[in-house]
Order: sequence, then C-alpha cells, then structure tokens
Amino acid sequence: MTETLVQNIIDVLGGSMGKEAIVFIISMIPILELRGALLVAGPLLGVPVATAIPLCIIGNIIPVPFILWLITPIFNWMKGTRKLKPMVDKLEAKAMSKSDKIEKYEFWGLVLFVGIPLPGTGAWTGALIASLLGVKFKKAFPAIILGILMATVIMWFISYVLLGGVNLLG
Repeated sequence: MTETLVQNIIDVLGGSMGKEAIVFIISMIPILELRGALLVAGPLLGVPVATAIPLCIIGNIIPVPFILWLITPIFNWMKGTRKLKPMVDKLEAKAMSKSDKIEKYEFWGLVLFVGIPLPGTGAWTGALIASLLGVKFKKAFPAIILGILMATVIMWFISYVLLGGVNLLG
C-alpha cells in the first residue's frame, strides 16, 4: 500500500514539480513522513543526500506544531458530530494503543517513538499521542525534533548507504 501511495504521488507530481519538491511533500504526509521521503529521495529519485536531508527534516517538522496545538480542539469539535465521532474515536484509540512508553518516559519515550523507524511510529503519531496525553508543547516539540533527527540518521544509512550504494560521504 505504501509503495503504491508513493508511486501515485510521484506520478501525479512528477510532471509539474521537481524531485526536490516531491521529496519535501512526501516528508509532510502522515505514514510516509521523513522515512518514506528519504527512501524515495535516494534510491528512487537520485536526490543528493545533502539536498534530501534538510528537505525531509523541514518537511517532517512543519506539521508538528499544528498537530500539537490544534488536534485536541479539532477532535473535540469532530466528536460533537454524529458522523465524525466514530472516526475520531478510532484514531484516538489507535494512537493511544501505542502510548505506553511515551506516557511512562514522556520526553525520552517520545524521542524514541518518533526516532525509531517502525510501522505506526513517527512525528505525526508522536505529536498526536503527546497532544492526547496533555504533554506540554515545550516538552513535546523538542522531543519530536530529536526523534526526527534520530530517524534521519537511521534512514540516511538505510536509504543512501545500504540501498543507494553511496559511500559514507556521498
């Protein structure tokens, strides 16, 4: 499913945008985020690592403050509607099912949750869980940024060294 989503994005945007813009946009999309963007940037699109990394980091960070500040009021409003409440309840339940380490270790739990690239983790879900747990912005935002930087190092190695066949300085 993720591969199809990525290919559809590349197909739709490829004719009208450059490779760098595609990488930037992918890094902002939930589920794909920086992890998917770096995989696309290196092996698929051939975007140089020095260009891809800042694009992916910035693109992945941009949605985070909005999620931290606005998701709770938006969810509360949506819960007031009969049609949207089941969807919000499902999203909250799914996010909270992954919240145990964040709740227990807060800052460092959030860093690791965002930073270790496993399915269902990342900046979007980390910000959602932090918001639902009531973690203050001053604590959540830096933790998520550190997690994004950690994920960057891991995904750079996978994308550019293991899959891309690029030397460590390339």
